[in-house]
Formats: sequence, C-alpha cells, structure tokens
Amino acid sequence: MPLEHRPALHASVLDDLGRQIASGELAAGTVLRIDQLDEGYGVSRSVVREAVRVLGSMGLVEARKRVGVRVLPSTSWNVFDPRVIRWRLDGPGREDQLLSLGDVRRGIEPVAAELAAARATPDQCGALMGAVMQMAVHAKSGDLEAYLEADQLFHATLLAASGNEMLAALSDVVGEVLAGRTHHDLMPATPNPVAVRLHGDVAEAVQSGDGVAAAAAMQAIITEASDALRDAES
Repeated sequence: MPLEHRPALHASVLDDLGRQIASGELAAGTVLRIDQLDEGYGVSRSVVREAVRVLGSMGLVEARKRVGVRVLPSTSWNVFDPRVIRWRLDGPGREDQLLSLGDVRRGIEPVAAELAAARATPDQCGALMGAVMQMAVHAKSGDLEAYLEADQLFHATLLAASGNEMLAALSDVVGEVLAGRTHHDLMPATPNPVAVRLHGDVAEAVQSGDGVAAAAAMQAIITEASDALRDAES
C-alpha cells in the first residue's frame, strides 16, 4: 500500500469505529478482532492496529492478547477529546451532549472572560473585536460556515487571552461544540442578533478591563445558546 494512502485510510477506519462506539452501535463489552476488522475495511492490519491504538488512547477500547479489542464503557472515555465530542455529536444523543457541554462552558468561559479583562494583550483585544465584526457581517449574509469560523476564532482568542494555559487548551472543545450546532442544523438560518451583540459586549468589557461585565456577558452568551438549542428541539 503506498505510504501516502495510509493516513487517509487510518483516518477513515478511526472515524468509522469511533462513531460506532460513541453512538452505542458497538456497545460496551463488544469484542472486536483485528483480523476481522482489516478484512471488513479492506485495509492492512497495520492500519487497523494504528486506529485501535488511537481509540485506546481515548479510552474507547482496550486491546488484550488472545482476547481481542474490547469496547469500553463511556465512563472510561476521554470525553474532552475533540474527536470523541465530534463522534458523540454525530450520534443520536447530540442534543444531550450539547447541553452537557453547555454546562461545562458555564464553568469555564465566564472565568476566562473575567481573566481576559485583566490579562488580554492589545492584539488579542483587536482580534476579539475583529471576530465580532465578522460575525455581524456573516450573520446578515446568512453564511453560517463563515459565521462559525468567526465565532470559533472569538472563543479561542478569549480562552487564550485568559492567560491560563489550561483554559486555552480547551479551545478545541468549545470549537467542536460550536461546529456541532452548525453542522447538525441546530443553529437558526439567520444567527440571533442578540448573540452577536453579546459577543460585542464581551469584547468591549475585556478591552475596558471590566472583568465583572465580561463574565456576565459571557454567561449570557452560553444561556442564549442553550435556549436556542431547546427551541431547535421543540
């Protein structure tokens, strides 16, 4: 097999197995055999072993000699891995996953906003303002993918501006939450102007050094997103 083809095959096998496990199609306790997997996917054994190794690093499976590859319960999963989040959002429980992640965001992003008000650099303040401007432009045009990119940039910049490396490391987690809403039609066709305004409020509060206002506006953003999700479900 040409080397240039192996990464794509590995990613394909990894995504398919990951989605099956995350959705419950491959239930906890299910035992998979490497020789059956490579035959079923039509790939080399080394490609399957690499996919299994990555799934094992996420806590989704456990490989044992003479037993096979056993699917582990969700309590063992690294639920903060962006790929696990993406796979769970692709499954039947995506709304519950988004609401659960919304709870996590409530404990993270208002704190990050408050810290950013004290620690953000001028460049980061400018990036926040620029992202809000792009969100406003794309909200009017209805370009949800461009809006998503600007929204992800805003939140990644905010987390980085907190000056806390552990909060900054969660930018991919928040990014997957935002992408999940867009890619699974859980966003309104035209983004809520209130949401854009609230992002602007955060950016202005960070720039002016008002941590209390920044945290409050960030909390309001998360509440608006959770309310919008519930409206999409009804």
